[in-house]
Amino acid sequence: MKPEEVPVEMLEDFKARMRIFHKTEDKNLRRLLSSSYAAVQSTCGKFDIKNNIEGEELVFERARYAYYDSVEFFEPNFVRRLHAFGMSLVVLEDETV
Repeated sequence: MKPEEVPVEMLEDFKARMRIFHKTEDKNLRRLLSSSYAAVQSTCGKFDIKNNIEGEELVFERARYAYYDSVEFFEPNFVRRLHAFGMSLVVLEDETV
């Protein structure tokens, strides 16, 4: 899986969370999730979205902001969580070395 790709199950989870029950927006939603995954990794560091609940949550939140054309407000509103998540990735990386 490329870093920017998200599993199909994650698309379904995001759609359920957003209360989107049709398939007409699937391509756009996958693009939003992929770009949000790449953006969160760019800010915080690399992580496996399938095995990191906090990372998945941040990707979903950023995708939600992007869906509503408000992505510029995501980082200011989530700066503490982004920093904490980035630090947790550094700590996890240090523990595995």
